Amino acid sequence: MFYYLLKYVLLGPLLRLVFRPRIEGLEHIPPSGPAIVAGNHLSFSDHFLMPAVLKRRITFLAKAEYFTGPGLKGRLTAFFFHSAGQIPVDRSGKEAGQAAIREGLGVLRKNELLGIYPEGTRSHDGRLYKGKVGVAVMALKAGVPVIPCAMIGTFEAQPPGKVVPNLHPVVIRFGKPLDFSRYAGMENEKAILRAVTDEIMYAILKLSDQEYVDQYAAVVKAEEASAGAEKERKFPRMPLS
Repeated sequence: MFYYLLKYVLLGPLLRLVFRPRIEGLEHIPPSGPAIVAGNHLSFSDHFLMPAVLKRRITFLAKAEYFTGPGLKGRLTAFFFHSAGQIPVDRSGKEAGQAAIREGLGVLRKNELLGIYPEGTRSHDGRLYKGKVGVAVMALKAGVPVIPCAMIGTFEAQPPGKVVPNLHPVVIRFGKPLDFSRYAGMENEKAILRAVTDEIMYAILKLSDQEYVDQYAAVVKAEEASAGAEKERKFPRMPLS
C-alpha cells in the first residue's frame, strides 16, 4: 500500500515535476508475468524515477547500506526502502551474492518485475562499467526475459554527493526484451554467464551511448581512492600560514 502511496501521491508526482523525464520504449515492458529490468546506475534518483514511470510495480535489489545507516537519516532511509518493498543486498562476498540471487528469484517466482543494476554500484564518473554475472544467473534459472534500460541525464541531474537535484533533462529508455532461452540449463557455466551478462551490458550501452569501461566499477573506485590517498601522502597540503 505504501508503495502505491509513494508512487501516485507522495513522491511520483514530485519526481515527474522536478525531472520531467521523457520515456521511450515503455511498450517493451510486459503487462504481466516475470521479467528482469536491467539498467545502468548513475544516480541515487534512479531508484525512484524508474518505478515512478512504470505501470507495474518493480522491486529492486538495493544495497544493504541503505537499510543500516546511523542516526535519524539512516532510520528514515531504511523505513523508506522497506516500505517501498525494496530488498537489501549484502555486497560483501560470494555468499552474500548467492543470497541476493535467492531473493531475486523469489520476486520472479511471484510473477513480478525485478529491477537490478548489473554494475553493482553507481557509476562515479558517468561511464558504463562491466556487469556482474548475477543478472545472468537469475535470468537463466528463472527462464525470464531481460529488458535493458538506460537512464540518461540522471548523472548530471544528481551526481554522487549531490542532495538537491539540478534542473537537467532526463530520458528513461527501455529496449526490446532479451531472450536467453537458448541457454536453458547452462546457468552454472561461467563462459555462458559472462556471455549473457556482456550481451545485456551491450544492449544497455546501445541505449545509453555511454563510454564503456571493461572493468568492475567497484575496482576502479578503489584504485582511484588508493591513488588519491598515495598522492596525498607524497604531497601533503602545506598550511596557509
